Amino acid sequence: MNNYIYHKPPEFCLFDSWKNETTQDMKTLSLFLVALALCFDGYSQNQKVFTEGTITYNVSSNLKTEGGGDDAFNGATLIVYMKGNDVRSDFQSPLMTQSIIFDAKEGTAVKLRESGQQKYITYFTAPQWLQYNHKYEGISFVYENDSKTIAGYTCKKAVGTLTDGEKITAYYSPDLVPFSPGYQYEFKNLPGLPLEYEVSNGKIVVKYSAGNIQFSPVNASRFDLPKSGYKVLDYKQ
Repeated sequence: MNNYIYHKPPEFCLFDSWKNETTQDMKTLSLFLVALALCFDGYSQNQKVFTEGTITYNVSSNLKTEGGGDDAFNGATLIVYMKGNDVRSDFQSPLMTQSIIFDAKEGTAVKLRESGQQKYITYFTAPQWLQYNHKYEGISFVYENDSKTIAGYTCKKAVGTLTDGEKITAYYSPDLVPFSPGYQYEFKNLPGLPLEYEVSNGKIVVKYSAGNIQFSPVNASRFDLPKSGYKVLDYKQ
């Protein structure tokens, strides 16, 4: 009986080589996908969607009244209450109070304003709310290599320019994302929650800085609307 040694044809040898290379490539790709998944998983674990809680901002400005006292902004506070699709922003100062209750699901809003003995209420449909915030349409942000810690969160700097040239400087936390960003229309496209921001109008600069953040439940009655005692104003007034 003749001894017979089988030699693979050249094409099979090439196939084996291609198969080995392909297997190695698949292993490399698998490792890359696992690493990528772990990276995104770590990012999502650090990021928190702000669905319910309260943020208190301290408000100040560079404007003084003629009598030498503080203006409507200095010493004021802005308290934001979030509960799912409902957001209420209460601005309180010695001269006036104003609240905006925003329904993110419907895109509607209600503004309450008190000055002295006068009380006013304004209702916004979704199109009217968009028109009310029309000045912020087209705002473009430049993200700068600057950061600071605010209320325990590392915040990144972004400078927004409105179409009329007005500037808004914000420090936002990428670790906090508002569930309903439309309540602050100017920041709805920021990749995080603004914890400090400055709004300028000519020489007047108003600064909002978060001093306290709580994730405790918010009573649903906070978003109830008054049934009487307020004069209704058109949204254009």
